[in-house]
Amino acid sequence: MKVVILAGGMGMRMREETEYRPKPMVLVGSHPILWHIMKSYMHFGFNDFIICLGYKGEMIKEYFLNYEAFNNDLTMTFGKKCSTRVHKREKFDDFTVTLADTGQETMTGGRLLAVEKFIDSDDFMLTYGDGVSNIDIRKLYAFHKAHKKTGTVTGVHPDSRFGELFIKENTVEKFSEKQQVKDGFINGGFFVFNKSFFKYLKKHDDCFLEQEPMRDLTKDKGLNVFKHEGFWQCMDTAKDVKYLNDLWESGKAPWKVWK
Repeated sequence: MKVVILAGGMGMRMREETEYRPKPMVLVGSHPILWHIMKSYMHFGFNDFIICLGYKGEMIKEYFLNYEAFNNDLTMTFGKKCSTRVHKREKFDDFTVTLADTGQETMTGGRLLAVEKFIDSDDFMLTYGDGVSNIDIRKLYAFHKAHKKTGTVTGVHPDSRFGELFIKENTVEKFSEKQQVKDGFINGGFFVFNKSFFKYLKKHDDCFLEQEPMRDLTKDKGLNVFKHEGFWQCMDTAKDVKYLNDLWESGKAPWKVWK
């Protein structure tokens, strides 16, 4: 099953970092946050990725083109006999990644629509390239299959920067983006969709995923919520970058579910 990661935004609220690199390439420890997100999925057996590129997407391409070099020590010899020796520090996970250019200023709905051609199964996963969690992704997918709705969104506990989910039992009754929230659940990303969701995107062409398509799906009672009570944190500001790095350096990063 494909895992789509939205990685094309400009990250305007942390320009001190994203002036030089796309937000998914901002480091947490010695690895970009994109690596942390992918490791979480791979831990649960989901290892076929589609990354939607946009702003400074060439840096993400360069990272994967040189993945072995970036993640190991090297000895390089120059002169008449140039050579490179790789000193492997870690065993690589088996994974496949499709790097798709989806436009410099395309909105999230348009980015997802642009990669429809790469999705070859009935269901697919979707998340943002700037959030980490200790969510059990296998349980998320099992929940999605059991409830047989078009979409499932992970609900996490609130931060007032994000939109509230109005829930009746497990069905989302209203999808409200970026309102002030004091309690309840918010959209934490980590979606699962049936491919039939693309019809909602095609009605609006280039649009924000979180606006018209999600609202239309909600009106049709097609969106369920998987409630996650554990750790979740996005990286939206320089303060968030420091917080995540402090957790990682402490050796107690809650999202590190892999060995």
